[in-house]
Amino acid sequence: MNTPDSAPTLRTALVVGTGLIGTSVALALSSRGVATYLADTNPAVARFAAELGAGRAEEPPGPVDLAILGVPPTHVGRVLADLQARDAAAAYTDVASVKALPLGDAERLGCDLCSYVGGHPMAGRERSGPAAARGDLFEGRPWVLTPSPHTSPHALAAARELARLCGALPIEMDPAAHDHAVALVSHAPHLVSSLMAARLADAADEAVRLCGQGIRDVTRIAASDPALWVDILSCNAAAVADVLEALGRDLDKTVTALRALAAGHGSADPADLTDVLKRGNAGVARIPGKHGAPPARYAVVPVIIGDRPGELARLFTDVGEAGVNIEDLAIEHSPGQPVGLVEISVEPAVAATLTTELRRRGWTVQE
Repeated sequence: MNTPDSAPTLRTALVVGTGLIGTSVALALSSRGVATYLADTNPAVARFAAELGAGRAEEPPGPVDLAILGVPPTHVGRVLADLQARDAAAAYTDVASVKALPLGDAERLGCDLCSYVGGHPMAGRERSGPAAARGDLFEGRPWVLTPSPHTSPHALAAARELARLCGALPIEMDPAAHDHAVALVSHAPHLVSSLMAARLADAADEAVRLCGQGIRDVTRIAASDPALWVDILSCNAAAVADVLEALGRDLDKTVTALRALAAGHGSADPADLTDVLKRGNAGVARIPGKHGAPPARYAVVPVIIGDRPGELARLFTDVGEAGVNIEDLAIEHSPGQPVGLVEISVEPAVAATLTTELRRRGWTVQE
């Protein structure tokens, strides 16, 4: 694989496909002074993205420095071929969530692979479309680049600069390795989230009313657009099936253990349950912490908060005036009660000080 030259300075860009990711990229680039042009199969969507400040919904006057393809994985090859036939840009990248298939399509269509590098920003939301876009969506997030052996240093440098301009951390991977990785950390979890959320569809009302933060965390991403995810999963089906097959074996063992315990068999042994829970602990401990740093252990300060305008802002102000940085935050609403529980994660060394200071300021901090 070629190594990149010094990164070029991106002055102009073309974003093709103004959905959530494409518009978020355009917002980030425009905010950093890059002249950004927008195109979409639906011109009204591109104009709406332009009204949000993402760029100009018009043809660029000439070839741009970089074209970013914000289209579904199955469309990348065709769109790339069309753009290259029009000499639309000096370099090309995409933001599709699978990488081997677009590269294969581009090769079969005879695209110029020297000027193309695959890309995948590891960020998203459960909402779709330009209205959900945010210019800071990629801040501190990994941005995978999957150069082929043909990728030129110039194209790779342009894609790396794109990631940096969007506040992301560029990481290079082999396309197939990327697809197996995202099957594990993104695609299979989405299906598991959907499967769990589906249990709620026909659940009794009194059960659903008990939903707390745990089930909200597990099912949050299940609210995403089904049509979009069918396309993504279809393009990475084998890798996702491998992950779910392994998960299925664990589920079978877990169900067997639970059935034995429920039946009260003298031979029932919770060892399999203990094993899966311990392996879960080990897996969580490997998830990177803030900004990709090693995972850190924080102390949690649980604060009762009224469900009234301005209460959360007042709490944040008081934490700030106590000289404490909030490392993470979770909010859980109490069913049927006008209060909630805010769990503030902080460095362990300052937890006691923060607890004392918040109580002094009138907050109820749980033990």
